[in-house]
Amino acid sequence: ICRTQRYIFCHILVVSCPCATTESLWFANDRAGVAFNSREYKSLLTVSNGERFGTWTWPEMCPESFFAVGFSVRVESNQYGSDDTALNGIRLVCAKDGNRNFLYTIESHTGYFGDWSQPQYCPSGVLTSFQISVEPHQGLFGDDTAVNNIRFRCSSNPTLEGPGMGWGEYGHWSEECPDGGICGIETKMEEYQYGLDDSTLNDVRFHCCASQQVR
Repeated sequence: ICRTQRYIFCHILVVSCPCATTESLWFANDRAGVAFNSREYKSLLTVSNGERFGTWTWPEMCPESFFAVGFSVRVESNQYGSDDTALNGIRLVCAKDGNRNFLYTIESHTGYFGDWSQPQYCPSGVLTSFQISVEPHQGLFGDDTAVNNIRFRCSSNPTLEGPGMGWGEYGHWSEECPDGGICGIETKMEEYQYGLDDSTLNDVRFHCCASQQVR
C-alpha cells in the first residue's frame, strides 16, 4: 500500500511516495510559491512575440538543485461568441536528479479561466527552451486571447506541446539554457477586466540555473 507523507515548511506542501507514479503525485502536489526566490540563476529565456497587455508579475523558482522536468497549462476552451482567453497559466513540475517521486510545482501568476491539463514530462532530462503561440492584438472591438499555447524542448531532445487553443501562431524558439535547465517562471498577465475583453496571459519568461548533472 502506498502511503503518502506530507511535509509542510512555510506553507509548502510536497509529497514523498516512492511507489506512486508521477501522474498520481501530480494531484497531491501544491506549488512551492515564492519560498525559493532567492535561488541564484544564470540567465533569462525570452521570446519576442509576446503581447502588449498586462504587467510582469512575480517569479517563482524551483528549490535548489531542482529543475523543471514537465509542465501543465490552464486553458479556457472555445467560448463560441463570448469572451475567449485561451491560455491562462503555465505550471512547471520540478524534480531533483531525475527523481520524480519528490516533486514541487511553480507557476507565477495565472488567469482565472479554464482548467488545468494533465502534466507532460520529458522522458529524461529537463526543460531547456520554449516557444509560444500568440494571437496578435485584434483591434479596439476584437476579442484578444494573446498567448494560446506553448512548446518546450527537453535536454534529451523531445519537444512537448501543451493542449492549448489554435488562434495564434508560433514565433521563434527562445535560446537554450547553456548549462543546466529551466528552474523558474515569471508571467506577464492582464488582470481581470470586469466584463470587458480579457486576454489574461500575454507573455512568459523562464529562468535558467546551472548544473552539471541534469542531462
